[in-house]
Amino acid sequence: MSRRPRRSARALFTATLLLSEAMVVLFAGLVAYGLRLAPVPVIVGGGAVLALWAILAGALVRRGTVGYVLGSVLQVALVATGLVVPMMFAVGGIFAVLWLVSLRIGGQIDAERVVREDAEREYEERHGTGGAAAAG
Repeated sequence: MSRRPRRSARALFTATLLLSEAMVVLFAGLVAYGLRLAPVPVIVGGGAVLALWAILAGALVRRGTVGYVLGSVLQVALVATGLVVPMMFAVGGIFAVLWLVSLRIGGQIDAERVVREDAEREYEERHGTGGAAAAG
């Protein structure tokens, strides 16, 4: 019986966070528009670029390091949006901390998963696969 390859916990956590950030950027754009904090083209353009950036980075984290780099730079850009919408300093900071936690904890889960799967494979090689089900 072949096992389905497991998805990376780090990629799952970071992709989910980046897609959540895309929605937060859109809501921050609505706040900036409602409070007339910047010209409409700047709000729409900036919000669209940041939201698409988050979506692109979220899609690319499963393909390699480029998604993680884009996501990390996005965290800085998101905090910098506090210059337009001051509350985004706090919101961006929270997301930046969540980004770091996702990278660290996701990486730990992936490493522990590899160790566990190696131990399971070794056990199956020693004791045979299927156990009582194969005998019946």
